Amino acid sequence: MATLLIIQRRERRRLRRERVFLDRNNALESMQDIDLINRYRFPRHVILDIVSKVDEYVARPTRRVHAIPTYIQVLVTLRYVAKADFFSEVGDLHSISRSSVCRIIHNVCYAINATIDNIDFPERVCEMRSIKTDFHEIAHIPNCIGAVDGTLIPIKGMTGPEEFAYVCRKNFHALNIQAVADANMRFLHINARYPGSTHDAYVLTNSGLPDRVQSLPEGGWLLGDSGYPLRTWLLTPYQSPSNRREEKFNDSHGKTRVVVERAFGVLKARFRCLHQSGGVLPFSPIKCSRIIEICFRLHNIALKGKIPLQDRGRVVNYHQNMLFGDNAPVLANQTREQVASLL
Repeated sequence: MATLLIIQRRERRRLRRERVFLDRNNALESMQDIDLINRYRFPRHVILDIVSKVDEYVARPTRRVHAIPTYIQVLVTLRYVAKADFFSEVGDLHSISRSSVCRIIHNVCYAINATIDNIDFPERVCEMRSIKTDFHEIAHIPNCIGAVDGTLIPIKGMTGPEEFAYVCRKNFHALNIQAVADANMRFLHINARYPGSTHDAYVLTNSGLPDRVQSLPEGGWLLGDSGYPLRTWLLTPYQSPSNRREEKFNDSHGKTRVVVERAFGVLKARFRCLHQSGGVLPFSPIKCSRIIEICFRLHNIALKGKIPLQDRGRVVNYHQNMLFGDNAPVLANQTREQVASLL
């Protein structure tokens, strides 16, 4: 009996499939910067900088020879957010398994959000004045510190009691992402917590943004569309302009506020995982929020480095554009009237 068991164990060992380790090509060594930008959205020196920042978070604490190196994990994540390929396709390109791709994306996204902090209102007065000057040069609206808007990012459908909350007005599952951009399309604030059915005004009220704007050293106001309430720190257009002054304000307001819509367009063109042309984000809402956030951070890195946008295909922005019908405070109306009289 003992002899039979030994023979069976030997047979099982013989039938066990051996692990195969594929050769991993180092794209950072074999590709030119223009090819890296086309495939990963960033040149070599920027990718290496990201690798150095996230290494302590994603490097495997093991002595195994075949542990996936940090630079491969970063390339896998950048490839996914840039092209929104299937996990199997991303894995084949980098000679790793589909399950490893999924795990790597989660780990690297967490590491980037933890190490790259480039989304915030400038703290120095001179930087804030520079933002106001840039906005004023567009259409002469004074004291503007940002343009705010929301955009819908499609995510995987789901079941359960919370499903209806994620179905947006366009009838697909989504997250409603609120963001503030400056005149150069750099994002100063984002909120990626709320499901697609949430109204823009509700996201704004519960985002902490009002307190942040009102606590700025020299004050200022945001520009928002008619889906937001008129406030002393948030200027919206006249819904029914009755004279030339109000029409001129709406015209200047629209020319200035459009920068945030352009920023969304550039963001989605650079990172196709955020746009329906690249499918949907196939993760839970919490993990989708994490991936969306790193795309905003990577967008700011690309703008700072003046990295060209290779993919210039047409991008349609989906957003919650329902009108907000609340009565505005008297002081808010007076603020808008004062700004309109200066144009």
